[in-house]
Amino acid sequence: MTMLSHRFSRALAQGRARPAEPPSRASLLATLLQKRATAHQMGAEELESLLRAQIRWSLPIVREPGNGSAE
Repeated sequence: MTMLSHRFSRALAQGRARPAEPPSRASLLATLLQKRATAHQMGAEELESLLRAQIRWSLPIVREPGNGSAE
């Protein structure tokens, strides 16, 4: 998927009614993983890269007490 088609898709989505919030972080993550797998099967490398970034962002960060580093 090219950047232009991604922008067009986002513009169309903005005109639609907002979807309901996902019931939990786990269901959101599951949805993103399914979309990434579909993008991978289609060979849409750019879209898959965008979805990977969203997946990383949605993962919980657990910090160890004392050192402040992410696991």
